[in-house]
Parts: sequence; structure tokens; C-alpha cells
Amino acid sequence: MATLLYRLGRASFRHRRLVLALWLAVLAVTGIGAVVFMGPTASNFTMPGTESQRALDSLAKHFPQAAGATGTIVVAAPKGTQLTTPQNQAAVQALTKEAGTLPGVVTAVDPFKIGALSPDGRYALIQVQFAGRSDDVTDAQRAAYEKAGGAAESAGLRVEHGGEIMSGEPEIGSTEALGVAVAAVVLIVTFGSLVAAGMTLLNALIGLGVGMAGLFALSGAVQLTATAPVLALMLGLAVGIDYSLFITSRHRQNLLDGLEPEEAAGQAVGTAGSAVVFAGATVVIALAGLSVVNVPFLTVMGLAASATVAVAVLVAITLQPALLGFAGRRILARRHRAAPETGAPGRAGFGFRWAYLVTRWRAVFIIAGVLGLAALAVPAKDMRLALPDAGTASENSAARKAYDLIAEGFGPGFNGRLAAVVTGDSPEATGLAAKRAATLIQGTKGVVAVTPPQLNALKTTALLAVIPSTGPTDAATETLVQDIRAKVANLDGAEVALTGQTAIGIDVSEKLSDALPIYLLLVVGLSILLLMLVFRSVLVPIKAALGFLLTVGATFGITVSVFQWGWLAGLLGLDTPGPLVSFLPILLIGILFGLAMDYQVFLVSRMREDFVHGNTAEQATISGMGHGARVVTAAALIMTSVFAGFVLLDDPIIKSMGFALAIGVVIDAFVVRMTIVPAVMSLLSDRAWWLPRWLSRILPNVDIEGEQLRVHLDGEASKVAVHN
Repeated sequence: MATLLYRLGRASFRHRRLVLALWLAVLAVTGIGAVVFMGPTASNFTMPGTESQRALDSLAKHFPQAAGATGTIVVAAPKGTQLTTPQNQAAVQALTKEAGTLPGVVTAVDPFKIGALSPDGRYALIQVQFAGRSDDVTDAQRAAYEKAGGAAESAGLRVEHGGEIMSGEPEIGSTEALGVAVAAVVLIVTFGSLVAAGMTLLNALIGLGVGMAGLFALSGAVQLTATAPVLALMLGLAVGIDYSLFITSRHRQNLLDGLEPEEAAGQAVGTAGSAVVFAGATVVIALAGLSVVNVPFLTVMGLAASATVAVAVLVAITLQPALLGFAGRRILARRHRAAPETGAPGRAGFGFRWAYLVTRWRAVFIIAGVLGLAALAVPAKDMRLALPDAGTASENSAARKAYDLIAEGFGPGFNGRLAAVVTGDSPEATGLAAKRAATLIQGTKGVVAVTPPQLNALKTTALLAVIPSTGPTDAATETLVQDIRAKVANLDGAEVALTGQTAIGIDVSEKLSDALPIYLLLVVGLSILLLMLVFRSVLVPIKAALGFLLTVGATFGITVSVFQWGWLAGLLGLDTPGPLVSFLPILLIGILFGLAMDYQVFLVSRMREDFVHGNTAEQATISGMGHGARVVTAAALIMTSVFAGFVLLDDPIIKSMGFALAIGVVIDAFVVRMTIVPAVMSLLSDRAWWLPRWLSRILPNVDIEGEQLRVHLDGEASKVAVHN
């Protein structure tokens, strides 16, 4: 691999104008495709095979007028007054009539006719039924819905608009620009050259543009969830900068060692580029592996993000050497340009000093690191998962205001209404089963009310609204859902299925929780196999996998402490703590696995390279850390800043994803890879590189450390010497 990439790097350097033109052409084509073919994103989460999804499918088939999205307009009279006064009642009825005529609305129900009033008569709920699903509601229809009620507000009433149609796409403003700005500062400090920093950023941004434009171009044919492009943006930007940084750093080192620019670029792509290809491949495999969970929205998120990472790898090993060709020796800091053979500067720099310290006191660092991360992981045992609702949204959002007003007037359960779908073979069977189901559900502990059955035109499908006493993400609501399902499971003559946003969230969380251990085992097993292939060692992969488990455990623990327990939540702009979004743990495992392998491969491949080329195990460990610490530190700071920028968003899903990824990168890069790893490598000494002979014969040699490349270069040098 190293020899092939070496040739690719030299060819890209030599034909830099062509390579740049080709990538700019690809960027233009994908950009045009994004404009022409871009489709809408989805905000709903479907889970085939679950009871809640079967119920929704049944409604769509047999009761389509009740299968659309719903909105809830909550109206409140001033303190000390009631909505039952003639003036207020007229205002509410006028608002109901106005809501019923909104674009996309099928009907709006008068709260006075169905008794949707609070016991004190101060609050009322207007149920608004839309024709299409939540994702089918247009921005214009949603805007018209939010504007309804101006006359009622003029009459002195408070009007708030909630319901499932209020779940919009996360808005991304200047957060990614903030991450890029921090990355630019880190690159300038790391390289001491504006040209080097600029080239690295330019390369990453072109790759990000191609990846994101291609993703949006495909969105017309493949439905993306609203969070999929955000995740792709996070990872594409972070790894794009990091991969370019790795290759640029090695190229500069080669120039300082006296190599000509083209040769320096070729060897940089052959060595650091090999690490980039492998690290990128692990990210792609881990993210694409999310498809084994068989959750459609998670599969789309994983494939979308893995595609942007794959593009980042291709850009790094082709466009980056081309840009290095344009930069020439200006890629070096000004003080090094006039002295091409000064060798590697800073041999007694921070990386080497840290490596000496860690290897000398290895037992202390190993024990402290492991115990510290284990302590941070303790809160993870209390982790609860759920799909987010309006109760965790920003306090300034319309959905949150409606949620709080409904809870204030009616109780938290009215925000987590369930729907029981009764389907029978005949109208008689359906009617009897619906009445029986209503009686059984009403008698279940934790149920406040059950509405009378609403029948479809053929009277073969009935819909019952169930009001729990607790909120959507409350643990008691989850228990209630299971209790109701158990009670109505064996009704004669009809099938009863429980659905609604709350039930869907419970089913999604349950399925993902069941899949989490399997996926974790898959990822850990994959890491051991891949690292065994790369480093030709048994103990190095096991050590890497154990380190990854420490990273994941500590990250989960800290995230639970902040987002579920509320510790320091105010500093992050988190208004209301609650359960973690159900797909966060499994997504975090996939992403952190790939990112952890980035640093593992970059640091340990340099150790392996020096060991293969004659250094002792101790020298190789110190040398690998000494040469790699500065670059890994810069890469980790860049990736952390990119992820941390998304914490500034109000959307709780994106906020928690950005926080968890930022914390995970910090822990893995600085505690695990740069502290525990060299300490353990020093402790293992030569045993770290042990591989049974029979296994050595089976495993192919991918030559990530460039041993075959060095043989190739030595052979070429010998040919030149003989010819001369």
C-alpha cells in the first residue's frame, strides 16, 4: 500500500494543475446536482417491525384521514378568568374555525364540543388534523399554522402552537464557521506558516464541499433524516482537516530532512497517507456497519457520514500533494526555508519530554488513567434513552412554550398522548373490541382518560386516544405502555396496537438498547482484527480495544452527568435535562471507534515504523510519541473545536451529539492514546510486537509503516548509483 500511495502522491504533485482542475470540476458538478436534485429531509423516526410502526401503517391503509400529522393549539385565559365566558368562548371558536381553514388542514376540533377544557376552565386544547404526515407539511403550511390565533391574542388570550408538526430541521448558523476559525488558529500555531495552514484548510473544505454537495444531490432519491447532513458535516469537516494535517506535517518533516519537494510529497503520502487510508477505512466501516442494526434512519445517517469521510480520504491523498506542489518550500515556516537540511527541529520538544515522563512512570500513569476513566464511567449505569420531545427543546421555542402551557393546564401526560388502533374483520367485531379495549385501558394504573372510539368509514378500524398521567419521556410512561400492550394483547376478534409519538420513541429506544451490546461487540472485534492486520501484533490490538472501551465508558458517563442529571447544564445552554436521545450511544460508538483508530494508527504506526527500521521497542515508543504528539495534539484540538461548535445549537439532539463527540475525542486523544498507550507500550517492550508465526503467514502485509517503500526507494537509489 505504501508504495502505491507513494507513486500516487508523486503523480499528483507532478500533475498538480490537472488534479486541482479535476477536483474543482467534481465540486462544480456535485454542486449543480445538489441545486437541481436536492429533496426534503425527514424529521420523523420510523422503526419497521415494531408495534407502533405497524399501527401507523394500519392507519395509513384503513384510516388515512387519521394518519396525518397533528397539531395542538393551546389557549389560556388570564389568571382569575375562564374560557367559558361568552366573549372568550367566541374567541376560541373563531380560532378553531380559522385553524380548520388553514392550508393542509383536514379538520380542527372545537374544544367545547369534546370537553378539551381544563378542570378550572382556564385552558383549552384545539386538535388540528393535517392531511399529510409531518414531513409532508410544507414550511408555508407550518408558518400559517403558527400565525393562527392573532384575533384571540388581541382579545387577551394566550395562544401557543405545538404538536408533532412543530418539529423542524436543526438550523446551523455560524457554528461550523467557528470550528473552522479555531482550526485555522491551531494550524497556524502548529505549522508556523500561513501557507501551510491555508493549504490544509483549503484541501479539507474542497473535500467537504464535494461530500456535502454529493449528499444533497442524492437526497432527491434517498430520504435523509434532518440530522444526517449535520452529522456528515461534523465528521467531514473534522476528519478532512485532520487527514490533510497528517500528510502536510509529514511532508514538512521530509523537506526538513533534505528531500526534494516532489519526493517529500510522495513519501508523505506513502507513509502518513497509508495511516490516513487505514484510519479513514475504519471510520467508514464503523459507520456503514450501523446498517446491521436494521434501523432505516440510523442506516442513512451512517452511510451519509461514511460517504463524506471516504471523500475526505480521497481528497487528502490526491489533492493535498497537488496543493503542496503549488506551495513549494513556502509550506515551511520562514525560519526553515533557507536551511533544507537542518533535520527535525525540536527533538527535545514537548512530545519527547512527555514520552520520557510517561515511559519512566508508566505504572503510575496506567493506574491513574484507568481508574480515572473508570470513575468517570460510573454515571453511565443510570443512562436512560428516549427520543427527544418538546419538553427538552429550547425554552424560547414555540413548541416548548406550548408543551409547558399544556403541562401547566392539563398535566404532563397530555403532552405524551398514546393512540390505540383497533382493527377487526367486521364492523361488529371492531366495535366490540374497541369498547373492551377502552375499558381495559381505562383500568390500567397511570391512565388519566381514554376518548370514545373514532371509527373509519367502513367501521373496521377504531382509534382511541389514551392520556397517561406522566410525561412522554418519564420512566413510568414506558412502564404504562408495556402494561397496556399486555392487557389488550389477546382481545378476541380484533388486533389492538399502541402507537403515537411517545410509543414510537419507546419502541425505538428499546430496539436500539437491545442492539447496542451486539454493535459494541462487532466494533471491538473489528478493531482487533484490523489492527492485527496493520500492526502485525496480538497485544497492540487488544490494548487498543480496551482503551476504546475506556473512552466510550467515560464519554457515556460524562454525557449522562450533563444531559440527564443536569450537572453544569447551564454552561452548555441546556434548559431542561432529560434522557439521552436513543440513537446517541450506538452512533457514538461507531464514530468514536473510527476517530480513536485515527490517533492509534498515526501514533503507533510511527512506533512500528521505527521498530521495524532497527530501533529498540523503548526507543520506538519515545520516537513515535515525540514525532506524533504535536500533530495528534493539533488534530485533536481541531476535531474537538469542530464538534464543540455544534454544542451552541439549540437543537438538543445536535447539542448532545456535538458534546459527546468533543468529550470523546479529548479523552481518547489525550488520556488514552497519548498517555495510557505509550505507558503500556513501554511496559510490554518487545512483546508488544509479538505475532505467532502461523498467524504471520496467514495475515497479508499491508505495509502501513512503509517498510516495503523503503526497500523500493533503496533499490531505486542503488540503480541510480550503478548507472552513474
